[in-house]
Amino acid sequence: MSTTVITCIALMAILLFVLGANVTRHRAMRGANGGPQMPTDPADRLLIAQRAHGNAAEYVPTLVVLLVVCSTLTEGWWLDALAIAAAAARLLHAYGMLSSKTLAAHGPVRDSGAMVTYAAGIALGVTALVAM
Repeated sequence: MSTTVITCIALMAILLFVLGANVTRHRAMRGANGGPQMPTDPADRLLIAQRAHGNAAEYVPTLVVLLVVCSTLTEGWWLDALAIAAAAARLLHAYGMLSSKTLAAHGPVRDSGAMVTYAAGIALGVTALVAM
């Protein structure tokens, strides 16, 4: 497994844990004020933090597994490029969600992060099938 792939896997793992810690931070602040722990307002900062973490938790593990599988089957610049694309996409998406005023509105950073996540995931899946 290349250093690039390992670095990207590590960055995505760090992102997932940082987003989880951010949810804990928001819950602690909310708990101190007696506010609801399960908000439904799309502009609520706790809900935005929860969804940013939840979305990462939905995609990061699959991307990591695909990177590990593909790294055992093949190597080369293509896999490094997909690892970089996947990590950058997840960072962009998280930033796009956390910087938005509401989950009801989409922005170019969030949407591009989502699109690149889909493209990288599909490309990694195809790579795994072709490299078998």
